[in-house]
Amino acid sequence: MSNSIRISFENDKTLFTPGPLTTSQTVKQAMLRDLGSRDVAFIKAVHHVRENLLAVAGVSKDNGYEAVLMQGSGTFGLESVIGSTVPPGGKLLVIVNGAYGDRIANIAKVLKIDTGILEYNANTVPVPADVDRRLTDDQAITNVAVVHCETTTGIINPIEEIGRVVKQHEKVYFVDSMSAFGAVLFDFERCEIDFLVSSANKCIEGVPGFSFAICRRDSLHATEGWARSVSLDLLAQWQGLEMNGQFRFTPPTHAILAFEQALCELQAEGGVEGRVARYGANYEVLVVGMREMGFAEYLRPELQGTIITAFCYPNDPLFQFGEFYKRLNDKGFVIYPGKVSDIDCFRIGNIGHLFESDILDLLTAVRETSSEMGIELPCN
Repeated sequence: MSNSIRISFENDKTLFTPGPLTTSQTVKQAMLRDLGSRDVAFIKAVHHVRENLLAVAGVSKDNGYEAVLMQGSGTFGLESVIGSTVPPGGKLLVIVNGAYGDRIANIAKVLKIDTGILEYNANTVPVPADVDRRLTDDQAITNVAVVHCETTTGIINPIEEIGRVVKQHEKVYFVDSMSAFGAVLFDFERCEIDFLVSSANKCIEGVPGFSFAICRRDSLHATEGWARSVSLDLLAQWQGLEMNGQFRFTPPTHAILAFEQALCELQAEGGVEGRVARYGANYEVLVVGMREMGFAEYLRPELQGTIITAFCYPNDPLFQFGEFYKRLNDKGFVIYPGKVSDIDCFRIGNIGHLFESDILDLLTAVRETSSEMGIELPCN
């Protein structure tokens, strides 16, 4: 009896989600290696990944930036930055217009960090002048955090304008770019970001297993002794990587090898600009097709990013999201549930190893599923 197992990707469902997401076959194949955490080849891969992450951000070690890899999901990376970069006795202001801003605030509160919240509706972008007033009125604030692309709705927040205000007040600026980094054009230095976090399984199209922080080196050095965790100590993690290229604790070797391949594929696509173009084309095909069927977006178009789109439930009593989701899933298409305050929505991601043909296939499945459920189209 053979002990070999034939691996097939043919039955994988297409993921229209904000991550984990559909990956290329070559990214999957990159994981078919076993490397030790201290293997020279693996250490070289870690170095290559860190170097290339800085290049994706448009910065480098020479102009004072560092890339730090952290085991765990994107939320582990967020907690690492929050718990390591707010000084003892400091205060974090969290700008919130969705569930992921709320998550940052909750992490800070659990860590017993003094936390203020500047809150907006989920369909509203933060106003830099409000940030200015809050920082003027509350001199105890030392750090400010905002989500770049709020995955609750897909809204893109004005990180450059906010960053300008934060630095006028000489505060530390943290951006959660989980669902934007690698697929949204922005000037890292002009945004005046001190710490940015994203994850392997988002727009760079790797697999889950680690997150990463792009850090201003001076800001990172300033955090000595502040970490509220051993395993999530951002400065100690960087120091370990700098000392011998190794993780302090067991690294996600296979996920890093997949990510190294994903970075190569990002470069081959034309870098961030190329990925922006593909995701933008996916988005345009999606919204045109959904509008033709009568599905309405939750956000106004000028606020909407091309990463993920929230659609309101149609005004038809026959529409039941659970049944809608199951029927699409049975056809091989995975979308994402979502609820925005009192508005019932579902979400469709435009990211991952997806192309126009995939979006068109999904639209066909949505139309067929609506017909099977007796929903009349246009449905509003």
